[in-house]
Amino acid sequence: MLIKAFSPMRRSRQSGVVLIIALIVLVAMTLAGIALMRSVDTNNLIAGNLAFQQAATRSGDAGVEAAIAFLAGASAATLEADSSGNGYAANGSAASHSPAAGQSWDAYWAATLAARKFDLNNGAADEAGNKISYVIDRMCNNAGGKTSGGSCIASPVVTAATGNNENQEIQLNAPSVVYYRITVRIVGPRNTVSYVQAMASM
Repeated sequence: MLIKAFSPMRRSRQSGVVLIIALIVLVAMTLAGIALMRSVDTNNLIAGNLAFQQAATRSGDAGVEAAIAFLAGASAATLEADSSGNGYAANGSAASHSPAAGQSWDAYWAATLAARKFDLNNGAADEAGNKISYVIDRMCNNAGGKTSGGSCIASPVVTAATGNNENQEIQLNAPSVVYYRITVRIVGPRNTVSYVQAMASM
C-alpha cells in the first residue's frame, strides 16, 4: 500500500493564502465597525440637537405668557405708545416690522428687534439653559388710539340666515378688538436658536 505524503512546500503555500484571506476579512470587518460607530454617533448627535430644539420651543411658551401678562396689565394709554423697555411697539403692522424678502429672522432680530427686546429673568437662562426674549407688535398702522385712521379696529362682519328663506340675511358686527403679534426668541445650549410667534387680541 502506497501512502502519498504531502509536500511541505504545498502546505506552506496553503497556509499563506489562508492568512492573507483572514487579514483581508479582518480589515473589512474593522472598516465596517468604524463606519457603524460613526453612523451611531451621527444619529445620537442629530437626536440631541432635535431634543435641544424642542426644549427651546417649549421654553417659548414662557415668553408668550409673559407678553400676554404685560398686555393684560397695561392701561389703554400705555398701549397707545411705544414702550421699548417692555419690548412693545404700537405700530406693528408696518412693513418695517417684518423681515425683508430673503432676510432671515435671526438677521432681522439682530438688526431691528434686538434694540427693544425684553429679556425674561433679566437675561438669565431658565432651568433648561434657555435664554428667552420677546417683542410685541400692535397690529396697527399708527401709534395712538385704536381708532386712529381706523387701522386698529378689527370688526369682522358675520352674516347669518334668518327665517325659513335662505336669502334673508342679517349682519352681526363682532366687538372691536386689537390684535398683537408676539415674537419670542429662545437661545439655548449648543447654539440652539428658536423663534415662536403668537397672536393675541385685547
